[in-house]
Amino acid sequence: MMSRFRLCALMLALTAGPALAAPDGPAAPGMPAPEGATPGVAAPDLVAGAKSVFLPYLNAPLAGSPLRHSPKLGLSVNGGRPIRAVMDTGSLGIVVSARLIPEFDTLEVLKPGELTYTSSGRIMKGVWVKARVTLSGTNGAEVTTRPIPVLAVTHVECTRTARRCRPRANPTGIAMIGVGFARGGEVEKLGLADRNAFLSLPGMGTADAPATMRRGYLVTRRGVYLGLSAEGAKGMDFIRLEKAQGRSGWAPTPVCLSLGGRAPAACGTALVDTGVTTMYLTLPPAQLTGQTQPNPAGVPTPTGGTTLRIAFGPGGSGPSYAFKAGDQTDPSAPHAIILVNRPGTVFVNTSVRLLNRFDYLYDADGGFVGFRPVASP
Repeated sequence: MMSRFRLCALMLALTAGPALAAPDGPAAPGMPAPEGATPGVAAPDLVAGAKSVFLPYLNAPLAGSPLRHSPKLGLSVNGGRPIRAVMDTGSLGIVVSARLIPEFDTLEVLKPGELTYTSSGRIMKGVWVKARVTLSGTNGAEVTTRPIPVLAVTHVECTRTARRCRPRANPTGIAMIGVGFARGGEVEKLGLADRNAFLSLPGMGTADAPATMRRGYLVTRRGVYLGLSAEGAKGMDFIRLEKAQGRSGWAPTPVCLSLGGRAPAACGTALVDTGVTTMYLTLPPAQLTGQTQPNPAGVPTPTGGTTLRIAFGPGGSGPSYAFKAGDQTDPSAPHAIILVNRPGTVFVNTSVRLLNRFDYLYDADGGFVGFRPVASP
């Protein structure tokens, strides 16, 4: 479910600065599990002192305050002026208005492109071009990728059931940095590899030929670390991901969900999605019956005050958290919950507000996700 917050791109001049080394990075065989990891649970081999780059969000909350909105970073394509872009762990690929790319007509065109964001109903259409991308934060740090595919959007269309969409030609307000995984085999379907800017830094190598930086990232409430290290992973509870069936890459994060304390919990998959503030939830009738009410639009949603417990890992054996539906005093509670009817499926899109409970790590080389509890803002 490729979900999306309201897309906007306001022009912003950012001060360029050198990439900063921070305590996060790669792997060394035989290294013990990071400090604080759950005993007996597999953990990635991460190298002490490995290079990492920290990019603070352009809209980071004040210290001690909760993250209420999708995080944004500076984005420059083909050496253009930096713009504000949503950092999105719920989709894959750089998506930007063609009009915001300097000398767009001179770039190598790979193929026609189209991506649909199901939460909003927007269909982005254009062409995939190959370009270098520079990402920047508020501390002057920046990173520039190898040439990667970028979807240059020339017009926007809407699905029949779109929630937030307006058809447009030559749009100017689109800028998204999609860095998710397990996105439905899109790489194979599109025939375009290396679309994840966070995994395409020159020091990272590839899945088949690792280099000095371990491919992965650590997302926090105030910024993101590119590259992984043993220091950065301290205190993480890790979950090993399965190989994706029938395609390359990793399967989604396993999860078990219980609404109102109903047992047994319903188990399926989770998506940590920084691109939205709304939670998208699919549960079986055994969990929902008698525990829903219509929202102001007449659409069923969990009854206000009902507790939803989310436990990650196979059988819900990993880190967990809970909140009451509709509780806007709890920073981990989503802005809203939308129930999605998909019979036979159990799924939760956590929304960005999970970051008010956990730091979130993705290890693309080893096939792990990690969750580290943080102090409640």
